[in-house]
Amino acid sequence: MGKKQKQKIILPPELPPEILEDEIEVSDEDLQFVSENRDYAGFVSCLDTHSITKHVTRVADVKEDDLEALYEKRLRKTSVVKENEDKGLQLDPVDALPVKTLDGKLYYRTRPKPENGRDENEVGEGEKDGGGNEGIIKLTKAERRAKLKKSKKEAKKEGKKLSKPEEAEQAPQVAVLAEVKEDLTAEELFESKKCKLAELGMALLADPESNIKSLKEMLQIARDDNPSISKLGFLSLLAVFKDIIPGYRIRLPTEKELEMKVSKEVKKMRFYESTLLSAYKAYLQKLIASEKQPVFHQVVVRCICNLLDAVPHFNCCEILLEVVVRNLGSQDVVVRKLCCATIKSLFTNEGKHGGAATVEAVRLIANHVKVNNCQLHPDFVEVFMSLSFDEDLQRREVPDDKSKVKNKKNNKRKSIEEPSQLQQNERKKNKKELMLKTREEVAAEYKSASLAPDVMEKRRMQTETISAVFETYFRILKHTMMFTAVSSEANASSIGGASGAHPLLAPCLKGLGKFSHLIDLDYIGDLMNYLKRLAGGGSSNDGPSQKNSNHLTVTERLRCCIVAFRVMRNNLDALNVDLQDFFVQLYNLILEYRPGRDQGEVLAEALKIMLCDDRQHDMQKAAAFVKRLATFSLSIGSAESMAALVTLKNLLQKNIKCRNLLENDAGGGSVSGSISVYQPYAMDPNLSGALASVLWEINLLSKHYHPSISTAASSIAGMNSAHNQVYHAILSPQQAFMDLLLERESFNSKSDTQKSSSKRKRGNGTSILADTELSSNMSGSIDENEVSKKLGDHFMPLRNIKENERLRDELDRATLSLHLYDEYKKQKKTGSTKTKKCKKLLNA
Repeated sequence: MGKKQKQKIILPPELPPEILEDEIEVSDEDLQFVSENRDYAGFVSCLDTHSITKHVTRVADVKEDDLEALYEKRLRKTSVVKENEDKGLQLDPVDALPVKTLDGKLYYRTRPKPENGRDENEVGEGEKDGGGNEGIIKLTKAERRAKLKKSKKEAKKEGKKLSKPEEAEQAPQVAVLAEVKEDLTAEELFESKKCKLAELGMALLADPESNIKSLKEMLQIARDDNPSISKLGFLSLLAVFKDIIPGYRIRLPTEKELEMKVSKEVKKMRFYESTLLSAYKAYLQKLIASEKQPVFHQVVVRCICNLLDAVPHFNCCEILLEVVVRNLGSQDVVVRKLCCATIKSLFTNEGKHGGAATVEAVRLIANHVKVNNCQLHPDFVEVFMSLSFDEDLQRREVPDDKSKVKNKKNNKRKSIEEPSQLQQNERKKNKKELMLKTREEVAAEYKSASLAPDVMEKRRMQTETISAVFETYFRILKHTMMFTAVSSEANASSIGGASGAHPLLAPCLKGLGKFSHLIDLDYIGDLMNYLKRLAGGGSSNDGPSQKNSNHLTVTERLRCCIVAFRVMRNNLDALNVDLQDFFVQLYNLILEYRPGRDQGEVLAEALKIMLCDDRQHDMQKAAAFVKRLATFSLSIGSAESMAALVTLKNLLQKNIKCRNLLENDAGGGSVSGSISVYQPYAMDPNLSGALASVLWEINLLSKHYHPSISTAASSIAGMNSAHNQVYHAILSPQQAFMDLLLERESFNSKSDTQKSSSKRKRGNGTSILADTELSSNMSGSIDENEVSKKLGDHFMPLRNIKENERLRDELDRATLSLHLYDEYKKQKKTGSTKTKKCKKLLNA
């Protein structure tokens, strides 16, 4: 056996130099990194320090008591090695390159120490490192690290002192850059959400059943804090729902139905319908919650109106109707018009919803009128004019007499039958009953599957709609009567003909005139009494009082007369009511009419219905109206005068004796009647004595500035009292009024044309009026293009002042818009340059 090898003792590695805690400085970057990434430093707290110290301090299998002796022995060896080394000075590793041996160790070059003394630099280093060592000054790695750290800390301190004034100068630039970053991020976020909405919407439209879960993501985007993103979300969901909503109401399955086993297709359809319905309800809740905010008001109402117009048959239709009806009187004109158009389309297109939405809308409007005491916008009741009713549904089916006779014959046969045939008859009965049951079942299934509406159900809905409409109309009339009675007692002169206290009266009277044939005969008597009192200005007396006549406008009182006559004509066979009071009201209202204040088309309609359409009139009454219309034509505009003259001519054609008013043989009318003196201020036309007067107004009207009125007056003056004279049919007062109303803007008087033509005489001295007369006499020989060119040259400088003012206003608006557009371009250019600079700064 060989000698036992001695176990080699492995010493622990050298420990790094001790550094005081005061000298350790931690940078702000290190602190920020540790605070942000605490998970990375978590393992330090879990380290076993005792085992680490034991591993570092252990030396093979030596006990802890012998460690101190080993360390002392190691120090002695190092000191002996240092004494044996050649005396020399080791250079800094930066100044001299080291030499690497094959073992991988580095040796730095040295130079011998001078005998007489040391260099100044060496002295300084010796003083710093201890000063007592005169041998080789060798820096360890730890000392070099400490030296580099100190130099870095000093450089950082100097840099901070220098950077403080620079940071103060760069503070505004940093703020601007931060704002630009925020704007850019907001724009990028907006574009990303916009693209996301588009992608989700396209996927839903392409395959709704597979991508139905995308509705929740779109709803989440619509709930964004940015108003523009929310608006885009609302409109995108509107387009999606309009496309994917089915043509039937969704009924969710019951608990029993959910427990039943069904196929995969049925499960998939149930999931699709439930998800669609829940998303639709959430969308409506979000719309209703956002309606109160002014930023979303118009967008929300547009979405609700489009949904109600597109899918009125679907679930939650009542919620949409409430919102639309509530906004019928909105102060925003755009919202109000949109809601009115939606309700009107709902009334006209009943095939989409079968009439159920119409009944609900009429009920809601009636409730709003009742709750607000008739103080609403006229559009609330104006929409009723779009309703249409099927008159055939109101007629009940009459049983045939033939079927009754057949039943009687069968009963007689049954009594005569023998008892032997009873069994056969019972069998036949049973067969017939079975056949009837099967037929009824088939009919019920066919009715449920077919799209044709049930006649009984449709009749029920129509009766409910009619009752709600007329209930609203009668409530408005009653409220108007109560208001006029209270105001007449209080002598409220401040009301003065304004319709602000009863804004719903005009559309109510229009509706009564349109649907008067549907009114029950039991209510017509009360309706006529109400109309009579309203036509008199709200007074209960027979004659109109001057105090009460101010509570309603002339237009409203004329409409009451028109409605009364329409009701009477539609129910002529069942009523016998005297309309003399309405003629009295019309006779007085003609003088109260004012062209700028009242509506001329309503007056023309009243003249047509009350005077022209009636076949027979009392002679005294007809003469009074002829005289009153002639006087009225002298003091009003051309359109109203033309309507009055047309009515006057119609009355003279029907009443031959009234043509005596055109004669003046004995200084007055040749037929005086019961009253010998004409009383122009009489309230009753029968007591005016108009037959004792003369139509001297026709002579003045024949010289009227308007050629149409002058020709009409001259044609009336040419009528005589011959019984065999025949006249052709003439225009109605309404048509004459509208024709003259259209010509009023482009018409100029004869005096103006003569003055302007005298100032603008050219080489050809012919006048335009002469050319027009020649063209009327010789229409076949004159070119129409030439005449139109001459008329255009003549009427071009004779434009109306209002037309010139309108053109000037348009020119001012155009110039202002151009100026604003130029300023907008300048601002946009400056903004684009700023953004470019900011982007450059960000890139730098």
